[in-house]
Order: sequence, then C-alpha cells, then structure tokens
Amino acid sequence: MKIRKAVIPAAGWGTRFLPATKALPKEMLPLVDKPMIQYVIEEAVSCDLEQIIVITSLGKGAIEDHFDRDFELEYFLEQKGEKRLLKEVRRIAELANICYIRQREQLGLGHAVLAARGLVGDEPFAVFLPDDVFDAEVLLLKQMLDVYQRYNGSVIAVRRVAREESRRYGIIGARQVEERVYQVLDVVEKPEPDEAPSDLAILGRYILTPEIFAALETTAPDRRGEIQLSGGLKQLLQKQPVYGYEFEGKYYDAGTPLGLLKATVSLALDHPEMGAEFKEFLRRLAADL
Repeated sequence: MKIRKAVIPAAGWGTRFLPATKALPKEMLPLVDKPMIQYVIEEAVSCDLEQIIVITSLGKGAIEDHFDRDFELEYFLEQKGEKRLLKEVRRIAELANICYIRQREQLGLGHAVLAARGLVGDEPFAVFLPDDVFDAEVLLLKQMLDVYQRYNGSVIAVRRVAREESRRYGIIGARQVEERVYQVLDVVEKPEPDEAPSDLAILGRYILTPEIFAALETTAPDRRGEIQLSGGLKQLLQKQPVYGYEFEGKYYDAGTPLGLLKATVSLALDHPEMGAEFKEFLRRLAADL
C-alpha cells in the first residue's frame, strides 16, 4: 500500500534549548534560513506524501502560523518589490495539506504517535522527528520507501554508534538480510553499553504499519510515566516483521544545542547563496584560533 500520510511529533518542551525555547517552539529554531520542522515537511512532500499530521501542544502556535498565509506580510513584501521573498512565503503556505492535533500531556513519543490514530486510520504511514537532520544525496525516506516496497513491513532508520553512546538511543538486536537492511529481533530503549544488543541505533525516520497503534495501546509506561515508541515496536515485531535500514548520508542530532550548531554549519556550507562566503569566514576564523 502506498504511504500517503506523515506524522510529525512536535509537542515536546525543548528543555535542552532553554531559555531560547521559553516562548519559541524548539521545532521553529532555525537551521540556516528556515526552521527545522520545515525541512522534514519538505522531505515528506518530496516523497509524494499527501497529508502531514503535526502533533503539537500548548505554546506551539508559531508552527501553525509559519505554514499559514500572512496577508499583511505578503502585502508589505509586494509593496516593497520583494518578489523573491513574496514567492517564498506563499510557497510555504501552499507547501502541504497539514493537520494539527493537540497532545494535552507530553507522555512520550509513542503517546504522540498514538494521538494520530484517528487521522491516520488503517493504513501505513511515516513518522519524522524534526530534530533528526539527515543530509543525503537521496532523501532518507525515499531510501526507506524502497525497502518498504521490497519487504512490505515497518522500516526504521538506524546507524552504527559507539557502544558508550547506547544510553542515548533505542538499540536494535538484528539479523542482516541484505546490504544495509536488517530484520529487527529486539528493541531496547537506552541500554547500558554492556546490555546493548548491537551497535545499531534507531534514528528519527520510521515507516510503520497501522498495527503499531494496537501495540502502543498495550505498551506499559516507562519509569517516567511515558509510552515509548520503541516499546510499541518491541511488541509489534512479535506479530510481524520489522526492518532496520542503515541509511546512506550524514546525520546530525539537532535536538541538542551543539548538534543544532553542527547541522547549521554543515548545511550553511552547502547553501547556494551563502556557502562560499561562509566557508571563507570559517577559514579566517580557524586561522585565528
């Protein structure tokens, strides 16, 4: 079945970015010249997904405003003769069919995905985490869609990490079935290094079958009272195959200030308008260190 819908969880507090996120949603923090959530929505649209479901919470109105028409701004830009900027702000408003669901309590990633059940319905769907930034020649979801078509099962993005980093990720136990593709045998959320079943960590792109909702409904909360998506995946793989795809490309964890800075620098170097000048600036800066 064709993947038509994307779920984007964007309801978290963004505490690691305080005080910057006291009044600004973390998902609206800029990566070069656009907010990080715009990158994932553009990725979804480029993969021919038809409906975007954003899970929000109190204080996230700036996300809706960003993807809506702003007639006053458009009029101002038109009067100033800023044709390029006018075209861009109109493009953003027409980018996708976006629906918003309010998550009243932040009870984990699995709980956020479960909130989309009514709009997703009984069909497979994609999940994008806005603060996981991927820079690849072929969009990561397009790579994963190829795997989904071959195996007709849930697909999660993974990459190899150092064992000491396992505490930061969900880690899969797996059996390789082809180059870069693994059948998932187990999922452990943030294990200690000596308890990790492998060095393959789950990242922020998923293609999930609708059976994940029933699995999440019966997933017990963790010690913090949160329902983790990894817990739902652990239950799902008892009933149907789940696959891990070791993606090709660069990855940045923009969910931390340092990671956001690294992603910004990397993307800025490739920017068609400012990349060359920025690269020269970094050369001069490095010479002064």
